[in-house]
This record gives sequence, structure tokens and C-alpha cells, in this order.
Amino acid sequence: MKRIAQPKRSSSGFTLIEMLVALAILAIALAAVQRAVSGSLDNAFELKQRLLASWVADNRLAELRALRVLPPTGETRGEEAQAGIVFHWKSDISSTPNPFVERVEIRVTAAAESDHALAILVGYLVKR
Repeated sequence: MKRIAQPKRSSSGFTLIEMLVALAILAIALAAVQRAVSGSLDNAFELKQRLLASWVADNRLAELRALRVLPPTGETRGEEAQAGIVFHWKSDISSTPNPFVERVEIRVTAAAESDHALAILVGYLVKR
């Protein structure tokens, strides 16, 4: 019996070049995912700070309204903690053409001397 020569089979698997290309593509994809996740975390932290800062401003305006007395015009500063984070606020009270109404602008920042306001709230106080 005569044997027929079978064609040589190529070895199965990947070559070294194919593996290096696959690893390079994977590394680029993972770096892009890591950057996207990092950006999302930064945005979430900024949004949390802005929300808490707006609550600080709302609280300060509510305190001024609860006094039911027009405070003297000028600037006052203070700090308040929300969710374990200390915020610094500055309220600027100014007069209006109506002697029974005062304008209040409250700026909330993360640091005492920071120019980056996380929240700005403008309200009016009415003498009752």
C-alpha cells in the first residue's frame, strides 16, 4: 500500500508580532477607559461640592430671612460644614432704592481666600 503524503500543517497559535499588536491595542483601550473613569470621578466630586455649597448659601439666606430684621449693610464672612466638608461663605448686604428692601449676595467657596465660587446666591430681604 502506498501512502499519500499529507500536506504539512501550519502550527496553531499566534506569532510574537500578533501578540505584541494585540497587547498594544489592549493597552491603548485600557488607558482610554481609565481616563474616562477618572474624568467622571472628577466631575462627580465637583457636582457634589457645588450642590453642598448651594445648600450652604440657601441656609445662610434662610437664616437672614428668619431674623425678620434688616441687617446692616456690608460684608460678613463665616464658615459652615455640610456633609463633613467645610465651606467658606461671604455675604454682601447692600441697600436698594426701596428703604424696606436689602439685596444680599452670598458667595460660597471651598477655601477662605479663594476666588473660585462654588455657589452664588442673590436674594432680597424685606422689612416686615
